[in-house]
Amino acid sequence: MSKIAKLFKGSSSSSSSSSPKSKHHRSRGGPSPQEAIHKLRETEEMLTKKQDYLEKRIEQELLIAKKNGTKNKRAALQALKRKKRLEQQLTQIDGTLSTIEFQREALENSHTNTEVLKNMGFAAKAMKKVHENMDVDKIDDLMQDITEQQDVAREISDAISGPFGETFDEDELMAELEELEQQELEDNMKSMGGLPSVPSSKLPSARPSHRATTKKRVEEDDDMQMLASWAT
Repeated sequence: MSKIAKLFKGSSSSSSSSSPKSKHHRSRGGPSPQEAIHKLRETEEMLTKKQDYLEKRIEQELLIAKKNGTKNKRAALQALKRKKRLEQQLTQIDGTLSTIEFQREALENSHTNTEVLKNMGFAAKAMKKVHENMDVDKIDDLMQDITEQQDVAREISDAISGPFGETFDEDELMAELEELEQQELEDNMKSMGGLPSVPSSKLPSARPSHRATTKKRVEEDDDMQMLASWAT
């Protein structure tokens, strides 16, 4: 059993066995946190009202002392004494209020923590109940089965999307296509009478180019100029 379950075992058993005698048992065991907090708040309100009353009394006694300061010193002194006693009571009430406020805050925090832990305990029990029917080994087997079924589905998808029927060699089909094209070309040449025959006679030589003729004329002009220079 977990620590949280042990912690709240007693509280859950006591809540399940509620009866008319529960108020009697609660009074013997002490007040509940809500009752104690409520009582502390009532005490704070009572002391706050007492503070207001004392402050008003202190102001009244101060006025009496001021009024009789020169006329009736005895009455003025008595008023100052009462003022001092009231101030002492006011100081005591201030300290008491601080103590009660601290106690109330600590009790509220403790009650909050108790409720939080109780709810956490209930949540832990609920989670444990949810996981009772779960087996880690079964979960591993289930995940393995899911993976295997996904592989089977992938293989089925590949088989369905693959080519259906006979398969042929692409290279063989391309070679056959080239043969058909060559045969068609030969048939076309035959239908046109075949290739033209090569002439048997010798073809005339080509005329000299313009550049060669011009070069020859330049050379002849140079020779003529050279002969004319020798003659002179």
